[in-house]
Amino acid sequence: MATHDSQASPRPTTPAPNLRLGSAPDSWGVWFPEDDRQLPYERFLDELAEAGYEWLELGPYGYLPTDPEVLRDEVGKRGLKVSGGTVFGNLHRPEALDATLDVVGKVAALTASQGARHVVFIPPLFRDERTGAVDDVVEWDAAQWKTVHATANRIGRQMFEEHGVTIAVHPHADTQICTQAQIETFLDGTDGEHVSLCLDTGHVAYGGGDNLDLVRRYASRIGYVHIKQMDPEILRQVREEDLGFGEAVKRGVCVEPPAGVPDPADIVAALSGLDAELFVIVEQDLYPCEPDVPLPIAVRTRKYLNGCGLGGRRQQS
Repeated sequence: MATHDSQASPRPTTPAPNLRLGSAPDSWGVWFPEDDRQLPYERFLDELAEAGYEWLELGPYGYLPTDPEVLRDEVGKRGLKVSGGTVFGNLHRPEALDATLDVVGKVAALTASQGARHVVFIPPLFRDERTGAVDDVVEWDAAQWKTVHATANRIGRQMFEEHGVTIAVHPHADTQICTQAQIETFLDGTDGEHVSLCLDTGHVAYGGGDNLDLVRRYASRIGYVHIKQMDPEILRQVREEDLGFGEAVKRGVCVEPPAGVPDPADIVAALSGLDAELFVIVEQDLYPCEPDVPLPIAVRTRKYLNGCGLGGRRQQS
């Protein structure tokens, strides 16, 4: 993992008024609801607040408390607020629709109970996260894309009607929505009223896409943002060695700014020009990591992004 002094501001600027900075369990090495190599949720919340963030994404369902009152107390007593929830769900298999609606509904209900209105939806990876073995189709054919579009529209509409949340679909490494062409195909076939894009800057770069082009051409579809940077050298290894994302993370593909691509300052500048209020959530995949690793990185990252015009130390809603 790259180490450097990221304390200095990359370019002096005032905070963009339409952007709210937050972070997520992912930046503390949390990928699963339960795992012996992950921090207890209480320590994550303590350190998130200590690092100077106010907004948090919930992460994998079951890592943080799923009882709304308990979650509200744990978050509130630390001065934190929930920006959105996170869920994995299948879009291309009709037989999985009922199960997907059930799990997304649980996450949507918990998210809404905390006053948040965004659910980040990630298709399941076609590689096993631990072994890297391919266990699903790598590319969707035309018939599968038709199913994906219809399923995403149904989920988005139903979650809005039942819980008042917007589904933000998240391009992700080792999924069928990762490359620029795949992202565009998804957006072009879905309903912008109920289905938005979670622009994950790192995963777009991982798939060889152009974040700034997506911001320009699909501005109205961007409903939520994950900001992260990828190491270009590790991305080269991914392509040349056909690495799975889990292995890429172990090699340090996710780096703190300004070590990787894309340039966070460019992203913030582009987003600040949109006619929309957006959560911009830090995600630096660190699974697995030693317990004392995440906090210093989170502090440096927050300070660096503050210097890019993304948030003050403690933002108010």
